Amino acid sequence: MYASSRTEGERIIECCVTEVDRIESRYSRHLTTSTLFDINRVALHGGEIKLDPETAALVDYAFACFEKSDGAFDITSGLLRKAWDFSSVTVPEHQELCELLKLVGLDKVTWQNPVLNFTVPGQELDFGGIAKEYAAVRAAEVCRDQGANHGLVDLGGDIQMLGPHTNDDPWDIQIQHPRLPDTVLTTLQLRNGGLASSGDYERCIVKDGKRYGHILDPRTGFSVNGLAAVTVVAKDCLVAGSLATIAMLKGAKGPAWLVEMGVHHLWVDEHGHQGGDLVHTKIST
Repeated sequence: MYASSRTEGERIIECCVTEVDRIESRYSRHLTTSTLFDINRVALHGGEIKLDPETAALVDYAFACFEKSDGAFDITSGLLRKAWDFSSVTVPEHQELCELLKLVGLDKVTWQNPVLNFTVPGQELDFGGIAKEYAAVRAAEVCRDQGANHGLVDLGGDIQMLGPHTNDDPWDIQIQHPRLPDTVLTTLQLRNGGLASSGDYERCIVKDGKRYGHILDPRTGFSVNGLAAVTVVAKDCLVAGSLATIAMLKGAKGPAWLVEMGVHHLWVDEHGHQGGDLVHTKIST
């Protein structure tokens, strides 16, 4: 980011990092002091919990994604990680997944803002599909509130633009090929908005020649197939991230769905074929 002085820049960046740490402390499933831990403590036994406005807004968004994706984007599906160990080459048994699927399904949760009601004891929420993207958006908002209007926030590939370089030049953002880690698929030139990617290359198991990625369909418990990677550019990183993930979850139907959504995107399928309006267009926003 650009600032009037190094001291000013460091002050703004410190505010930005503080905001990211705050969101991590609220929505990490690993921290016993987090808001998410409090929610899941209630979910374990069943019952109601009243949410604060920020968390309620995230749950509202999660329910909207659940409906938009026909149940594919589901923040209760984190329980499936109990069956999948991507550090090994073991594929879960069908029966093991069936038992976990009894506890998966956002439609089993009653949501009347600001009250969540878990009617099936043993469920669990996981904000892993939205929290980092939300943190990127909030970090950028904090920077703008502090007077920074040129720069970008990059949280592990989840990117939110503050604005272009001070001379109005765009930021060059390289997109990695999902099967060739050292190969650039394309370079996008962006001034504003958000960008996020989703794919089967971050964590996966290859067994008997079949690839099992970490993106799991909450309706079957198994890895999705059809697409290797999706990148979306949208108004903000949160929207871009959820659209990219939903497209991956839709598999072969994902590209047509992204066209229907009217967002800038690119995709690579399992056979290496590429598509989307960003494949041959570098400047999108």
